[in-house]
Amino acid sequence: MDTYYLSHGSPTLSIDESLPARPFLKSWRSQVMPGVRPRAILVVSAHWDTRSPEINVINGTNDTIYDFYGFPKPMYKLKYPAPGAPLLARKARDLLLNAGFGPIKEDTNRGLDHGAWVPLLLMYPDADIPVCQLSLQSDRDATYHYNMGRALAPLREEGVLIIGSGSATHNLRALAFDNKPPPTWAIDFDNWLKDAVLNRRYDEVNHFYEKAPSAKLAQPWPDHFYPLHVAIGAAGGNPVSELIHTSWSAGSLSYTSFRFKSPAANE
Repeated sequence: MDTYYLSHGSPTLSIDESLPARPFLKSWRSQVMPGVRPRAILVVSAHWDTRSPEINVINGTNDTIYDFYGFPKPMYKLKYPAPGAPLLARKARDLLLNAGFGPIKEDTNRGLDHGAWVPLLLMYPDADIPVCQLSLQSDRDATYHYNMGRALAPLREEGVLIIGSGSATHNLRALAFDNKPPPTWAIDFDNWLKDAVLNRRYDEVNHFYEKAPSAKLAQPWPDHFYPLHVAIGAAGGNPVSELIHTSWSAGSLSYTSFRFKSPAANE
C-alpha cells in the first residue's frame, strides 16, 4: 500500500464545486487507487495537535467534528459516519511504543476532524472503511514525524492506507478572495517542495525551515506540514514520490499532494 500526503486546503472543499482539488479527490477510486480497497485508513491530520501522541480508539461509529467556524450552514449538516478502527489503532499504538514514542493516550470519544473527514467524504463517500486518527506534535521537529512514519510503515503490509492530511502552504493571514494569482513567496515555496520531494531530497524536506525559500511565510506554524513527513517515513526508507495533484485557492493556499511508494515496490 502506498502512502499519501493530501493538501485539504479550506473546509469549503466539502461543498465548493469550483475548487480543482474537489474533482481530483472524487476521482480517487478510479484514477489514483483503481481496484484497490484499503482494509482500514489511518489519518494524521494537521487538526489534531497534542503534547504527546494520541490515537482515537472508536468501537462504534466515528463522530463528525466541525472544527471550523463561520462557514456556510450546509457544511454543518454533512456527516461522515465511518466505522472506527480499534484494532488498527492499537496496532499503531504498539508500533509507536516499540519505537520509543510514548506515552500514547487512547481517546475513546474523539471522532474525525475536518482534516480527515472532508477529503475522505470525497474519496470514499460510502463511509464504509474503518478509520482512525493519530495526533501530531507541533512542538517537535520534522525528523520526529518522519521517524513516527517509519514506525508505522509495517501497517502498509496489512492493507492499511496511511494518509497525512495538511496543506502545502498554509498562511491564513495571507489569504485572498478576489481571484488574485498566488504570491511569489507561495509559488517559490511550492516549487521548492515539488522539486525536493520529486528528487527525493528528503533530508532537505526534514529541514525545510532552513532549506526552503519563504518557509516561514508559507508555513508560519508546522502543523499543516508535519503530516507530509509522516507520509514520507511511512513509505519506508527512501521512497519514490509522485505528484498527484496541484492547484491553488484563496490566493496563497496550495493543494499540492503526493504519493509515496516503497523503493522495494519499484525493484
